[in-house]
Amino acid sequence: MSLKIIVLAKQVPDTRNVGKDAMKADGTVNRAVLPAIFNPEDLNALEQALQLKDQHPGSTVSLLTMGPPRAAEILREGLFRGADGGVLLTDRAFAGADTLATSYALACAIRKMGEYDIIIGGRQAIDGDTAQVGPQVAEKLHIPQVTYAEKIIKIENGKATIKRRLERGIEIVEAKTPLVVTVNGSADECRPRNAKLVQKYKYAKTVSESQNQDNDYLGSILDSRPYLKLNEWSVVDVDADLQQVGLSGSPTKVKSIENVVFQAKESKRLTGTDVEIDDLMKELIANHTIG
Repeated sequence: MSLKIIVLAKQVPDTRNVGKDAMKADGTVNRAVLPAIFNPEDLNALEQALQLKDQHPGSTVSLLTMGPPRAAEILREGLFRGADGGVLLTDRAFAGADTLATSYALACAIRKMGEYDIIIGGRQAIDGDTAQVGPQVAEKLHIPQVTYAEKIIKIENGKATIKRRLERGIEIVEAKTPLVVTVNGSADECRPRNAKLVQKYKYAKTVSESQNQDNDYLGSILDSRPYLKLNEWSVVDVDADLQQVGLSGSPTKVKSIENVVFQAKESKRLTGTDVEIDDLMKELIANHTIG
């Protein structure tokens, strides 16, 4: 049984390098000043999708990402690792979207993409840490959802068997397809780039990227190899309501952001003797740090 798999992926700012210019005056992230990376847990989700593709010959994996034009790099990265195609959802109208507006836009795009068996995404993005987009997409599409997945064990007879990693242990659940699955960072790491696929897709471009490069050679390559043309959709292309996307559709407003550095004002160094450890335990119990 072949599967049609959609992977939700996001290009995120590297939050390890947050500085004073990380936020704009309107409370949105200033992505221009931060390095962009593939959201880590979305890579775990991509690996689960590629494993399903390996198990079910004839299956296809399509990436869906929303962001500025440079987010097309996410699609290429997916192609380098084994995905079959993708869609970049980009439009100035999408800018400043919170989880509600983002999930609405993604749901509109998924409907345009057509039939699917499973939608897989990372549990959460490191720039927001909300873990809301995946579940909200499922609600807007009116399909089941399974969160905190560590392994998609199998899909057969219209049901997915999934291993979930929870705070106090694991559980195995079944859910009918189509469904949305969000994947933990404890899932298998994504496979590395494939050298042959890098060579095949290194010139893959969106319409905007190809137009911004005055290169006849690149143009001839794209014309002769249609598989190198990456899909790029706007608000109009996915029939989205302008009042439900971007800042207009985002009730969440960020007021400020600050970089907090923890410093040890007081410290105590132990040599490791039984007496010192015993005294420390009594102190921690007395001040209710433990116990």
